[in-house]
Amino acid sequence: MSLPFYQKPHQHYDSSYRNRDLRSTMSQYQQEKKSSAIYTHGSTAYSSRSATAHRQESKAFSQASTGSYQQQASQATESTHAFAASRKTASAYDYGYSHGLTDSSLMLEDYSSKLSPQAKRAKKSLLSGEEKENLPSDYIVPIFSGRQVHVSGITDTEEERIKEAAAYIAQRNLLASEEGITASKQSAVSKQSAISKQSALSKQSAVSKQSSVSKQSSVSKQSTSTLHQEEAFEKKSRKVTIREKAERLSLTKTLEETEAFHRKLNEDHLLHAPEFVIKPRSHTVWEKENVKLHCSVSGWPEPRVTWYKNQVPINVHANPGKYIIESRYGMHTLEINACDFEDTAQYRASAMNVKGELSAYASVVVKRYKGEFDETRFHAGVSTLPLSFGVTPYGYASKFEIHFDDKFDVSFGREGETMSLGCRVVITPEIKHFQPEIQWYRNGAPVSSSKWVQTLWSGDRATLTFSHLNKEDEGLYTIRVRMGEYYEQYSAYVFVRDADAEIEGAPASALDVVCLDANKDYIIVSWKQPAVDGGSPILGYFIDKCEVGTDSWSQCNDTPVKFARFPVTGLIEGRSYIFRVRAVNKNGIGLPSRVSEPVAALDPAEKARLKSRPSAPWTGQIIVTEEEPTEGIVPGPPTDLSVTEATRSYVVLSWKPPGQRGHEGILYFVEKCDAETENWQRVNTELPVKSPRFALFDLAEGKSYRFRVRCSNSAGIGEPSEATEVTVVGDKLDIPKPPGKIIPSRNTDTSVIVSWEESKDAKELSGYYIESSVVGSGKWEPCNNNPVKGPRFTCHGLATGQSYIFRVRAVNAAGLSEYSQDSEVIEVKAAIAAPSPPCDITCLESFRDSMVLGWKQPDKTGGAEITGYYVNYREVIDGVPGRWREANIKAVSDAAYKISNLKENMVYQFQVAAMNIAGLGEPSAVSECFKCEEWTIAVPGPPHSVKYSEVRKTSLVLQWKPPIHSGRTPVTGYFVDLKEAKAKDSQWRGLNKAAIKNTYLRVQGLKEGVSYVLRVRAVNQAGVGKPSDLAGPVVAETRPGTKEVVVNVDDDGVISLNFECDQMAPNSQFNWSKDYVSTEDSPRLEVESKGNKTKMTFKDLGTEDLGIYSCDVTDTDGIGSSYLIDEEELKRLLALSQEHKFPTVPIKSELAVEILEKGQVRFWMQAEKLSGNTKVTYIFNDKEIFEGPKYKMHIDRNTGVIEMFMEKLQDEDEGTYTFQLQDGKATGHSTLVLIGDVYKKLQKEAEFQRQEWIRKQGPHFAEYLSWEVTGECNVLLKCKVANIKKETHIVWYKDEREISVDEKHDFKDGICTLLITEFSKKDAGIYEVILKDDRGKDKSRLKLVDEAFKELMTEVCKTIALSATDLKIQSTAEGIRLYSFVTYYLDDLKVNWSHNGTPIKYSDRVKSGVTGEQIWLQIGEPTPNDKGKYVMELFDGKTGHLKTVDLSGQAYDEAFAEFQRLKQAAIAEKNRARVLGGLPDVVTIQEGKALNLTCIVWGDPTPEVSWLKNEKPLVPDDHCSVKFEAGKTAYFTVSGVSTADSGKYGLVVKNKYGSEISDFTISVFIPEEEARKATEQPQKGNKKAK
Repeated sequence: MSLPFYQKPHQHYDSSYRNRDLRSTMSQYQQEKKSSAIYTHGSTAYSSRSATAHRQESKAFSQASTGSYQQQASQATESTHAFAASRKTASAYDYGYSHGLTDSSLMLEDYSSKLSPQAKRAKKSLLSGEEKENLPSDYIVPIFSGRQVHVSGITDTEEERIKEAAAYIAQRNLLASEEGITASKQSAVSKQSAISKQSALSKQSAVSKQSSVSKQSSVSKQSTSTLHQEEAFEKKSRKVTIREKAERLSLTKTLEETEAFHRKLNEDHLLHAPEFVIKPRSHTVWEKENVKLHCSVSGWPEPRVTWYKNQVPINVHANPGKYIIESRYGMHTLEINACDFEDTAQYRASAMNVKGELSAYASVVVKRYKGEFDETRFHAGVSTLPLSFGVTPYGYASKFEIHFDDKFDVSFGREGETMSLGCRVVITPEIKHFQPEIQWYRNGAPVSSSKWVQTLWSGDRATLTFSHLNKEDEGLYTIRVRMGEYYEQYSAYVFVRDADAEIEGAPASALDVVCLDANKDYIIVSWKQPAVDGGSPILGYFIDKCEVGTDSWSQCNDTPVKFARFPVTGLIEGRSYIFRVRAVNKNGIGLPSRVSEPVAALDPAEKARLKSRPSAPWTGQIIVTEEEPTEGIVPGPPTDLSVTEATRSYVVLSWKPPGQRGHEGILYFVEKCDAETENWQRVNTELPVKSPRFALFDLAEGKSYRFRVRCSNSAGIGEPSEATEVTVVGDKLDIPKPPGKIIPSRNTDTSVIVSWEESKDAKELSGYYIESSVVGSGKWEPCNNNPVKGPRFTCHGLATGQSYIFRVRAVNAAGLSEYSQDSEVIEVKAAIAAPSPPCDITCLESFRDSMVLGWKQPDKTGGAEITGYYVNYREVIDGVPGRWREANIKAVSDAAYKISNLKENMVYQFQVAAMNIAGLGEPSAVSECFKCEEWTIAVPGPPHSVKYSEVRKTSLVLQWKPPIHSGRTPVTGYFVDLKEAKAKDSQWRGLNKAAIKNTYLRVQGLKEGVSYVLRVRAVNQAGVGKPSDLAGPVVAETRPGTKEVVVNVDDDGVISLNFECDQMAPNSQFNWSKDYVSTEDSPRLEVESKGNKTKMTFKDLGTEDLGIYSCDVTDTDGIGSSYLIDEEELKRLLALSQEHKFPTVPIKSELAVEILEKGQVRFWMQAEKLSGNTKVTYIFNDKEIFEGPKYKMHIDRNTGVIEMFMEKLQDEDEGTYTFQLQDGKATGHSTLVLIGDVYKKLQKEAEFQRQEWIRKQGPHFAEYLSWEVTGECNVLLKCKVANIKKETHIVWYKDEREISVDEKHDFKDGICTLLITEFSKKDAGIYEVILKDDRGKDKSRLKLVDEAFKELMTEVCKTIALSATDLKIQSTAEGIRLYSFVTYYLDDLKVNWSHNGTPIKYSDRVKSGVTGEQIWLQIGEPTPNDKGKYVMELFDGKTGHLKTVDLSGQAYDEAFAEFQRLKQAAIAEKNRARVLGGLPDVVTIQEGKALNLTCIVWGDPTPEVSWLKNEKPLVPDDHCSVKFEAGKTAYFTVSGVSTADSGKYGLVVKNKYGSEISDFTISVFIPEEEARKATEQPQKGNKKAK
């Protein structure tokens, strides 16, 4: 496959001599050049050394050269080649010494020394050696001199490269000085000698078979004669010097032509040394395996290959059958059979022919299984130790064992994140100060620390840290730890996912941005396309550049380019740049890629000159450039113009500089024309091209062009080059074809290995992208973000148990191929392996010549079902076992087998091996010794295959198989025993008192956390047999994450049992059973398992499916679960299945109708939920109705409400309304019948609501008149008004008579009230309130008569009753009073009293009454019988309200005592002495008159009577007499009163209960004095008036 131009090595001078093969012979050339090279430049005349010294050196060198070439020529079949080389050498030395070269200029600079000086007058030439030879004499004059020595292994091409490198250095050093050239003046003899040399050489070239000896002598004589001539120095003009050099150029060209002709005839050039095309590869193998080492060798004559082991030739006859050596068609093979530890060594393949010898090395390491190391090898000497036994720097041998702990696993990261890979390295034995060599690799390439990744070794842990993950970091990472001669390595893959796009749907970033070709005019940037396009195809890529040292990015292309290479132009020569790439699709531009490494805009030759001071091996080629500065020469046309790359976006041209170009530097102009025309147009009109390569843009895709190039300098523009062939603009590199035959295979429980056939005829393939998809999801995910080489890849990060398909596509610079065909479906689970050994071999039954064995299945099945077992047996005689024999040729499927043809009374041992599709597993441990004899016992043998499952904290399920030996009678049942694992055998206890017939038992009543063992015994009529092998120990616990079998009924009514296990081993499987018998072949069930989930589906659940269904997980410690389907559960599941099979849309509210504010009618219903696909059909009287002027429909899918609106109900709208729902399979409907009175009522209500709406347009009642009883037991009539204004009036009426209201209504709160205090029967009547203003009026009536009045009075009474205070006790003189206060009292409130639950019968002693707001019960003359609980019931007409008081105990005692006290006080008050009446307060009497006063006195006993005057006892006399008669009447008489009788008098009555004084005053007046006083009084008043 050919490489593109930018990947081929350019033939620049600075890079040509750095060839790999050239470097291999550099030391030889260094020695040659130091002794023989002549290098000249500058203008200083030869003066420092004498001509004699130079002649001596030249002669000595010429003789050495001649002798050397004579020796070479004698070995060749043709001698002309050596003669031409000798002549060429002599001619070069002749010219060099004749021009006076100094001693210092004779030595070529060392290869690794300082950089050669930069040319000052001209730019560096980029011409190859072949182009140099064709240069015209007016610009650069190359003069070839020196010698050509044949060196083994150096080809003609390499010799040309050496010449080119030397010519470049010579030219650069020669042009470094601007001084003129001082040439030696040769004598006529010297010139003639030169002419004769030239003519002699011309004749020699014509004669092809002249002897080499005569040629050599002729050249030697001419050279010697020239060097011995006397030389005179003189200044020569530049023109003369150039002419002489032109003559020598002609001579040199003749020599070269002759040499090329004889080279073709030289048979020695057909020979070449051996070379390994394929080198042998190192191997690490296990003992007893075979290993082959292969190598392929080329060379002529055909090399002979010899194999060595540790530098000792391998002798196949010394070890027959051990080694096989073969050689066929250049492929050589060494096969080592049955490798053992001695074969660990270094092997060498040596290839040799007449041209030389070459060796290639490979190591073979033979490993042993653990525990099988032969310790005798430690005593066999150092030479027998394998490579794993290394010699430490401290001088003693050690076997280093290297282990990796805490290893990094397959890792997943994202762009921009940080990640660390690490592991702990354990090396034994540990040697201080001897640290291991740690090396990291990515995809086999060493990883070194950089700004992206850092490595760290801390003494016991190796870490690789990514500071900023990029997709370029994705790959297989390997850590290799080397200790001495032994190393170990560990690998894991690192996946780097794309960073989240800033723009949704934008493509991912490109990767591996590399600068492939750089020169002064452009830099070609290459990248790889991303795997993720964001959901839409990538339209192209934008390339950004940034000058190093700045942070300013600029976009290089205006339109996206699809080809993954692009030449960036517009660069500043000498400056360094970094680049990045962004992908774009229709959604936007993706994130930028990781930046490239910095690259300078320089030609490769200039880069090499700046990096180092290179030197080339001496070839004797000297280029002398001479030209007058004032004489410019128009450059000639470039040569070898070709299109090196063509894409739809650009075309790259490459050419060689012209041979004729003058002394100064040249520039290039590129022209183009359509293929059918000769209309040439210049492409680079503004910026001339400095380099012999150019990238053209803005070409029409699909159009044909031709191109040519012109050179220019200060002298003018030269002729154009030959035009290129017709070039069609388009991608020459085709998009690769899709890969084929995608084959996935199992790897681990989270990974799959995908292999494919590589794309056919793919060029420049970058790699492959792999994608995965979960079956049925339709969503594809990338498995890698960095293209992988090769036809195989491991896809990690997959879900265990999930089914996937895969597809692959190839990628190159032209783009991504089409996707391959999808692979077959594969379930992700671990690859299968051979099963582990069975265990617990036991003898189940024995006969005279046969035995029946049983065993337990392997713990690990290897990920596949066990297909059978193989049994081996051997005889044991006197304790010595014999050789093993096969018991069965065909595998047995059961875990039991009958071995026949045994010897009676012979002791045998057995072992069993299990097999699956992966192969035969390891055999079991050897069983106990069993004796083959007839069992005559009557009881049955032991049950076998005992196992437990469904382990929970208090229970488990035990299963077993019937015994092989049933005894004399059939087995009738089983007993199960249990004990704790650490308990003694005496502590076995039976779990079932009666034998059970089933071969399973659910063990209940276990203690959580306790370890148990179990066994089973069979029983028949003869008795109980031997116990089985133990099952367990098993700990009674419910493990975290334990799941139970769950029943499910899907939308189609299919009933299934589902189980999930999170603790599965890589090879675990689900086993379903019914009543603990496998259901694998049941036609009524279907089982599907995927990952850690399994489902068993009932095809037609019925009564025959009743039972216990269990699911066990293999390769686990008893994980399982069961589910019981009994008759009740069967009915429930069938009903649920029917509901799911014929689903209905659940209705939350049936179809209903309501009247809205304006009288609109709303039909509505509500479903539990509605999806976006729900359709509703509206039916009226069996006809579908649609939305229009009359009907408005609305569906709210969020709430499930379905509505239909009608503006008005008319007579024709009477009928049946139905809403029908369709949501996928589910249907539903709801119907509403509006016929007859129902419809008329609805129609009337709608009309009423419409009128109500009209009413509410003016002032109206928002709430009509109503009543309310306040807490003060008043009645409040109230209503709420709306839409009122200042002018609105409100008027109250009772019985059509207006009620005057003292307060003016305030409508701020919209409430109008009328308060009626102390409501009674007189307030009954019809109340009405009217609102009115200019907009209309509204009225509200409230009837408080009859029943309405009774209801109100009941509420009033209730409020009064609720206002009653608690009963209190009050003592009076008459007895004890119980009372309570209310707000006010109405006769409608009924009061009832009870004593100790018995209604009180009222009498004169016990009375009830109401005084004001006090309700009381009077108990006169209380007795002890009046003690107890008293209840007052206030009945409001509906409800009785109770108040209680307890009149007993201390309360009664205190009340009774107070009654006694008050009673005595009342008696005293009643019987005490008192004046009842008759005495006035004041008595006015005229003097002389008689005064008679009489008063009534009462008291019991009769009081004593006495009189007082002026508070002194009055003594009666004739003038004043007192008399008391009948104990009741007291008389007071004064006869002829006088003024002396005036005063204050008092009547004192007194008995034993008390006394009382009744005072009166007697005023006596004289009539004359009264008249005088009357007349004096007016006079005093007149005086005051004055």
